[in-house]
Amino acid sequence: MRDSKRLGNAVGVVAIGRNEGERLKGCLDSVVGLVDWVVYVDSGSVDGSVAMARATGVAAIELDMSVPFTAARARNAGFQRLRELATGMALVQFVDGDCEIVAGWLEKAVAFLDAHREVAADCGRRRERYPERLIYNMLCDIEWDTPVGEARACGGDALMRADVFEKVGRYRDDLIAGEEPELCVRLRAAGWRIWRLGEEMTLHDAAITRMGQWWKRTLRGGYAFAEGALLHGAFPERHYVRESRSAWFWGLGIPVTVSGLALLGGTWVLLLLLIYPLQIVRLAARGGRSARENWWHATFLVLGKFPEMFGQIKFLFNRHRGGQSRLIEYK
Repeated sequence: MRDSKRLGNAVGVVAIGRNEGERLKGCLDSVVGLVDWVVYVDSGSVDGSVAMARATGVAAIELDMSVPFTAARARNAGFQRLRELATGMALVQFVDGDCEIVAGWLEKAVAFLDAHREVAADCGRRRERYPERLIYNMLCDIEWDTPVGEARACGGDALMRADVFEKVGRYRDDLIAGEEPELCVRLRAAGWRIWRLGEEMTLHDAAITRMGQWWKRTLRGGYAFAEGALLHGAFPERHYVRESRSAWFWGLGIPVTVSGLALLGGTWVLLLLLIYPLQIVRLAARGGRSARENWWHATFLVLGKFPEMFGQIKFLFNRHRGGQSRLIEYK
């Protein structure tokens, strides 16, 4: 039994997922009974997720998969259904179906927004459920550990003011990744603030077990950086401009430059590629975690520049040919 105060109709929950199985059950069980309305939005699951969600007692809707799926579109659809069901809803908690909301989080998040009327959205610590099992889980757990205090953005798990979310235009349906930071750009431009609380919020199960999955997830991040920079890269926001430039510099600029110099001046120029291990050493030395975590994190930060660069190229290619973006799935 969850030791939590019932929040009733004032807060609604939108969970999204695809083939999350037991992870989805844990997600829904963590909020059912705590609020009056929970909406689950399914994106083409074949594992019985929809039937299981309905058996749990939540409102479940299935997206039309003839239209390209995005998490943003799913969240918007869930929010729309909440609006229809819960007319008195003031706040909405978005959560991914592979996450479980920690007992007490919603009460603390609601209290913070009640006390800080200038804040549009707050989030807490998303923690990886099994960081000790695989390197990829550990990397995700480090990624989730963002600074406490005022933030530029929140992630997929966040509590938001429903009327403000509506007023700024909700999520952009067409974004295949990076939709949360993009929304937060618009929230801040409208004069609202975003806050990261020092509270446990969700337990996440990344379910990344192979290098190929990590590569696709990181490539998707590079795609989001490119699209975000196109949308909001102008001054003063400069959204994802630094991240995009870094991907091009480390992922393509250095290899091409060194290769060209090697053709002109001899293979000794290839020694310049030592800049990559030196960068790993520099990043590891700056890390604030255990030596093991620092070294692995630094190594994958540097390796990640290559899939990020390919994500940038994929975005530019799609934009050039005028094609519709399609979700880059890694699970």
